[in-house]
Amino acid sequence: MDKKILIGMIPLIAAGCAGKGGESLIGTRPNILLIVSDDQSYPYAGAYGCDWVRTPGFDFVAENGILFNNCYTPNAKSAPSRAGLLTGRYSWQLEEAGNHITPWPNDRYLTLFEALGENGYRAGFTGKGWAPGDPGKRNGKKRQLTGKPYQKREVASPPTTELGKWDYAANFADFLSDDNGEPWIFWMGIREPHRKYQYGTGLSLTGKSLSDVTDIPPYWPDNEEVRTDLLDFAYEIEYYDAYIVKAIDMLREKGQLNNTLIIWTSDNGMPFPRRKENSYEHSTHLPMAMMWPGGIRKPGRVCDDYVSLVDITPTILKLAGVGAEEIGMDPVYGTELTDILANKPVNSRDYLILGRERHDDARPDNQGYPIRALLQDGYLYIHNFKPWLWPAGNPETGYRDCDSSPTKTSILNLRREGADTTYWHCCMGFRPEYELYYLPDDPMCVNNLSDSDKARIEAMNALLVSKLKEQGDPRMEGKGDIFDSYPFYQPKFQDFYERYLRGEVEPSDNKTFLMSDYESEAIAY
Repeated sequence: MDKKILIGMIPLIAAGCAGKGGESLIGTRPNILLIVSDDQSYPYAGAYGCDWVRTPGFDFVAENGILFNNCYTPNAKSAPSRAGLLTGRYSWQLEEAGNHITPWPNDRYLTLFEALGENGYRAGFTGKGWAPGDPGKRNGKKRQLTGKPYQKREVASPPTTELGKWDYAANFADFLSDDNGEPWIFWMGIREPHRKYQYGTGLSLTGKSLSDVTDIPPYWPDNEEVRTDLLDFAYEIEYYDAYIVKAIDMLREKGQLNNTLIIWTSDNGMPFPRRKENSYEHSTHLPMAMMWPGGIRKPGRVCDDYVSLVDITPTILKLAGVGAEEIGMDPVYGTELTDILANKPVNSRDYLILGRERHDDARPDNQGYPIRALLQDGYLYIHNFKPWLWPAGNPETGYRDCDSSPTKTSILNLRREGADTTYWHCCMGFRPEYELYYLPDDPMCVNNLSDSDKARIEAMNALLVSKLKEQGDPRMEGKGDIFDSYPFYQPKFQDFYERYLRGEVEPSDNKTFLMSDYESEAIAY
């Protein structure tokens, strides 16, 4: 069914591309459909050659637009990554909003959706917007950081017990029905493939087998549990992809597809050990494709330029014909991509900046795990500012900077049983202050070159520090611990480590954390 719908759109797309000049893109004010999945690493889509993840919708957008091979999030966690996308600023430029599960500062950091919603665009969203956290207030009213919510339509009987409740396509249809003649911007916030998964549904509902999974990284055991976990992850991607097919077909039927820029990406890497919440290749490297039948020149292209999620806001502002500060936003630090859309020569930057501060309530004194990193010429340089901290969170409170999963359980049990500690050391153990990886040869980031290429470390660190100082990063001024002082948005997260050890809280299993992850004995390391 999906394939027939997609094939039916091709004649319209070809016609739309024929008569549009790339030089006229700026200020054309197209509609914007921004699709953001939750925890989907590159390269888990068919367009990237991953044949055990079937994504006809994403592949269609890529084939009829631009497939981006090097899109990264600066911060591999939901709330700070989405904050950067919405403002065009890095997480260390956003105060509380640069952390996870915190309040958004009141009356600060106007988002793209808020600003365009007050300047000639109709803005809305469905699913997961900026979250988790408290959006705060602006002029005394609760903020709508991703526009007006459209959340009424729900799926009556999802095929698994753990899939999201939202009917993304039906809610999008409600948004389109409210047409007032203005151009629009819509955030389709996909909940999948965020944890938790119903174990085994990637096998039982798809006809796949465990042998279909390829490229098990060396820091996970290659066993039935891990392969099943990966197929469950793949199924959630395939599930939501079908909703996007419906949304695209809806645009075609309403005659709006030709003037709609579709941007399809994710917020951070997959919810598996050593991926999400870190700054490694598969933590920050994301899928992205764009399609705009009436705007993109020479569709069907592949773009190898470095692209960051913070580039999305300045690109949309450019197409809308407005400047950030002109419409009340703070200065943006991303790079607009209209030259790439227009197939013009691009003087692309040769680096990207990555990093993180506090994510979950994972350590004593509400501490995060501060990182800054630089990606340049295929090399990934990482500076772990506090290597004496547990990178995945303290063991006695369950490594809370790593989502619970069958893969995580398998790694923890292998260590507990004395069978194999290799995977635990890679995923949970302490890390050196400096790491350096050459991604073309080592995409899994397991061969640290920091001791053998000190000259490159020095050069990359110098560039990183200079750029961070230009951005006003508090950590470059010796004030980085301010990120640990920002409150969580709910009291249950504040001082969790200390309250747990004092017996004041009794956490229970939930979608993100399992009590079985908690270590009952101290770990000597």
